[in-house]
Amino acid sequence: MEQKSFHFNEKKRVVVKIGSSSLNYEETGSLNFTKLEHLVGELCNLRNRGIDVCLVSSGAIAVGRQSLGLQQRPKDISTKQACAAVGQARLMMIYQKLFAEYNQVAGQILMTKNTMINPVSRENARNTFEELFRLGAIPIVNENDTVSTYEMQFGDNDTLSAIVASLVGADLLILLSDIDGLFTDDPRRNPEAKLIEVVEKMDAEIYGMAKTSTGSDVGTGGMATKLTAAKIATLSGADMIIANGKDVCILHHIFDDSFTGTIFASDKKDTFRIEDFILETIG
Repeated sequence: MEQKSFHFNEKKRVVVKIGSSSLNYEETGSLNFTKLEHLVGELCNLRNRGIDVCLVSSGAIAVGRQSLGLQQRPKDISTKQACAAVGQARLMMIYQKLFAEYNQVAGQILMTKNTMINPVSRENARNTFEELFRLGAIPIVNENDTVSTYEMQFGDNDTLSAIVASLVGADLLILLSDIDGLFTDDPRRNPEAKLIEVVEKMDAEIYGMAKTSTGSDVGTGGMATKLTAAKIATLSGADMIIANGKDVCILHHIFDDSFTGTIFASDKKDTFRIEDFILETIG
């Protein structure tokens, strides 16, 4: 199966996840406003194509950490929550301003694990997403770090974005990361590692390629979390792409069927229930 056979330009609902390492300067940990503006422009263009768009954005803790003058990523939950409280407000203020420049409305949705495992909360969240899409708005999603305890956390936004894709019935999930896709080995350590362009089936061999390390001190996810996201997304009926977020213009290249990355083909199972998966695997 080739990349061009997926016809991404025909997709109707897409969830895009961008990580902290793709939003911040590696040297300082500060936001890259040029990249943020380009990202917003790309998302608005997708919306102008008639596609429902949802953004899962990391960065709140990193922004808060910078605002509060902390030199390193905090390790204790209370400090993380304080950073998130400051950073989430600042990040949304920036997003709202940028989206407004393109005459686009954005809305904020903050989720915890309880949102998904509680039937009433899950249905309320789904209804909110659907209404935002109906109104032409772009939901911006993050974990509600300010109130999440260990027991309520998703753990990373790779997993959260796949859960959102499952919840809203998206037909495509795009993970913008700091790597080109899934490789046969860690390309940072092995120059002979080769990019896998298409994964038709999630199996033991694919899961064995997971690497838990990440290349940045502002992110939390590694390849293992991305493969978990791929399992959730594909079983829910969505194709998933891992692509490099260094240049966010890759988004329109994806919809023009010309890009570098790894595609995980949809493998919908009617018996798959996202709430059961969360309880069984995330705990």
